[in-house]
Amino acid sequence: MIRLDNVVKRFGRVTAVDGLSLEVPAGEFFVFLGPNGAGKTTTIKLIEGLLRPTSGRVLLGGFDVQADSIRARSIISYVPDQPFLYEKLTGREFMWFVGRMYGMEDGTIRREVDRMADVFELHDFLDEMGQTYSHGMKQRVVVGAALLHDPKVLVIDEPLVGLDPKGANTLKNLLRDLTAGGVAVFMSTHTLAVAEETADRVGIIRRGSLIALGTLEEIYAAAQTDSRLEDAFLRLTEES
Repeated sequence: MIRLDNVVKRFGRVTAVDGLSLEVPAGEFFVFLGPNGAGKTTTIKLIEGLLRPTSGRVLLGGFDVQADSIRARSIISYVPDQPFLYEKLTGREFMWFVGRMYGMEDGTIRREVDRMADVFELHDFLDEMGQTYSHGMKQRVVVGAALLHDPKVLVIDEPLVGLDPKGANTLKNLLRDLTAGGVAVFMSTHTLAVAEETADRVGIIRRGSLIALGTLEEIYAAAQTDSRLEDAFLRLTEES
């Protein structure tokens, strides 16, 4: 569902992503890890089509993100680490705006907004302006909006930041349900405990290159540890 073919991204003399090849199939929960400055954000922007590769290509559902951007973007949703809302819109108005951007019919938008309001317990504040929301409230609305059009690919960056324990648990369960339904979830996080809890496979990037890829057991084996992802991550990134 997500495929990167030998992707390189340079900014002047700096190579942010260096020959990255990766495939995330439908129904997989993939967690992308790396130290600060490793190339995670650049990779996400390449998947989203917000950056153009210097070389290589990115495909979503078989559609080239650059050559066939409309169809590629129609099947993807992105939730950034800092949730963005138009502060002069209510949460409901924002979700309707997102639904119309994806070409959804009004009846479908109405039904899906109500469903997301139930899932994320948004009813108490969905008709208040975004400028009144806490970080956690914004996060819940943004995630709900991202799921309105039934995406086949969900890219999500630090999804649990600002959520209370109940909200975090709701989101983790929802992400598991999405993968069970065939959605490819690509999550970037620094919270290794969350990665251990959720990941089908893990990829670790350092200095723009993928240095480890596999199940948790395969990552532990590569790092020669059988204890925690934190130990494996530190060993692999330090050795590299």
